[in-house]
Amino acid sequence: MILVTGATGHFGSATIQFLLKSGLEANQITALVRHEQAANEFEKIGVATAIGDYDNYASLLNAFKNVDKLLFVSASDIGKRLLQHQNVVKAAVEAGVKHIVYTSFQRKNETEASPLWMVAQAHLQTEKWIKESGMSYTILKNNLYMDFVPAFLGEKVLETGVIYVPAQKGSLSAVLRSEMAEAAAAVLIGKGHEGKVYDFVNTKAITYDDIANTISEIAHKQINYISPTVAEYTDTLTKYQVPQEVIGIFTAFAVAQSQGELDVTGSDLKNLIGRNPLSVKDFIKQLYSEKH
Repeated sequence: MILVTGATGHFGSATIQFLLKSGLEANQITALVRHEQAANEFEKIGVATAIGDYDNYASLLNAFKNVDKLLFVSASDIGKRLLQHQNVVKAAVEAGVKHIVYTSFQRKNETEASPLWMVAQAHLQTEKWIKESGMSYTILKNNLYMDFVPAFLGEKVLETGVIYVPAQKGSLSAVLRSEMAEAAAAVLIGKGHEGKVYDFVNTKAITYDDIANTISEIAHKQINYISPTVAEYTDTLTKYQVPQEVIGIFTAFAVAQSQGELDVTGSDLKNLIGRNPLSVKDFIKQLYSEKH
C-alpha cells in the first residue's frame, strides 16, 4: 500500500494522478486527508482515504498502519513544521512503514548563514530523523517550483516593462511542480531508489536577465531586469501592501538565488520522467505568448 500525505494539495494530488496513470490500481493507494469532506473526490476514483493531521500524532499512527511506502509531502506551515515533521517520522516508524519518500529542498548552504534558513532548518532536521529512523528512504531535493516564477516577475510585467527582484546575476533551475510529482510517482512505484537522494532540478539554469530577454522577444517590447537592494525591495513591496511574511519569503528566495543556491542542474528528474523537463525559457514563452 502506498500512502500519499498532503493529498488535497497540488503536489500530493498530482502524484496520485500520476500513480493511477502509471497503471497502479486505485485500491493500492491511500490519500491522507484532514477532513472527511475531502475524502469524496478520492472515493469517486476508488482511492482509499485516511484521516490524519500532522499536528495529531495518534491520527497519523492510525493512518500509517499497513503502509508499505509513504510519500511525505513537507508541511506548508513553516512555523509549526519542525514538530509536525517529527510527528510524521515517529508515527511512520512506530506504524512499521517500510519506505518513506520525503519532499525536501534544494540547497548548497546548510548553515544558519543561508538566506533560506527559515526553510532549511526543518528540512535538514527531518532528513536527519529519517536517515536515523531505520526505515528505507528516498530524499527528493526540490528546487523552486516553476509555477511560482510568475509571482516573482509580477502580474503587470508586460505593462511596467520591469522585472524587479533582488537576485542580482544569480540563476535558478526551477521545475514544474507537476513534473516533480510525476517523478515522485516514479520513485514510489519503481525499484532501486532506497537510500537515494535525488536533485529535482532542471537541466539548465536561467537568470532574470535571460527571462527579461525572452519576454521582450515575445511581447515585442523592451522588458528590463532591475535588481534592487533588499531594503529597496522591501520598501517597494510594503508600499504596495504586500504582507510582510510574503515579502520575507520572496526576499529569501531572491537572495538565495543571488548567492547561487538555486542554480544546481542535473539529470535526476529527466531520468525519472523519461524526458527533458520543461525549461524555464519554454515555460516563459508559453505563459507570455498566451498573455500577449
